[in-house]
Amino acid sequence: MDAGLKGLEAVLAIARRGSFRAAALDLGMSTTALSHAIARLEASLGVRLFNRTTRSVSLSDAGRDFVERIAPALAEIRVAMDSARSQRETPTGLLRINASVQGGWEITPLVLAFLRRYPEMHIDLVTEGRLVDIVAEGFDMGVRPASLVPRDMIALSLGKPQRHAVVASPAWVAAHFIPLTPADLPLHDCIRVRLPNGALFRWQFEKDGEVVQVDAKGRLTLDEAVIARAAVLDGAGIGFFIEQDVAEDISAGRLIRLLEDWTPPRPGFSLYYPGRRNPSAGFAAFLAMARNGAARIGTG
Repeated sequence: MDAGLKGLEAVLAIARRGSFRAAALDLGMSTTALSHAIARLEASLGVRLFNRTTRSVSLSDAGRDFVERIAPALAEIRVAMDSARSQRETPTGLLRINASVQGGWEITPLVLAFLRRYPEMHIDLVTEGRLVDIVAEGFDMGVRPASLVPRDMIALSLGKPQRHAVVASPAWVAAHFIPLTPADLPLHDCIRVRLPNGALFRWQFEKDGEVVQVDAKGRLTLDEAVIARAAVLDGAGIGFFIEQDVAEDISAGRLIRLLEDWTPPRPGFSLYYPGRRNPSAGFAAFLAMARNGAARIGTG
């Protein structure tokens, strides 16, 4: 992309991220270079696009109008460029993928296999807890649990089912009775989980066709599995996790599994993306590998 288009992409990146530093990281350039590029663009336009303080960056009125006008145009330019690239025999370019941390682990074998097969391709894999609008934030694809995929997206199952695990520390189990059914759970000791969309996660159980949902009532609410695991290991209460996040702790005896017969396998992660009129060769090749089960490469 030439210097003029890069300047426009820079404006959108800063508007999207609300930070010169974060935008510079997304664009693969230094903060200084990005600041100079914006200053040159503002000088050529004769208006200030951003209001800057030592603590924040926000769009000016002129900048807000500018972004609203250039965003659709740049989207059309990207489509045209992807269409042109799709004519290449060898995929090249950049794919940006947004995933949850667990989704990142799930997609990594496919990403590595793809890069080995197509040495001219680059992939930027961003993992974060919040559920983002992948189109608005400039991503080509997303990876999330099937239940969290937006309805207007095309979804492709990555195939591997997921299972939840209810766990507590040996110290907690020694001091309390062991629940045999979801109704036995001491809700005040169940750590609450906040989903990326801000809602509190309801623990779902199933056995012999009976489905039970439980609202945790614990004093601790978290939105990061790593922190929740540390809290449970410390004896703070009962946790509800994706099995792979605590499998080693269960095997080593650091955590004790509860209600295992109430947590059957459930649909796993999905790779999702918006409909594209002319996908790039790299985009199409990545989807082809995903459909062919390449995500299992290297996992045994």
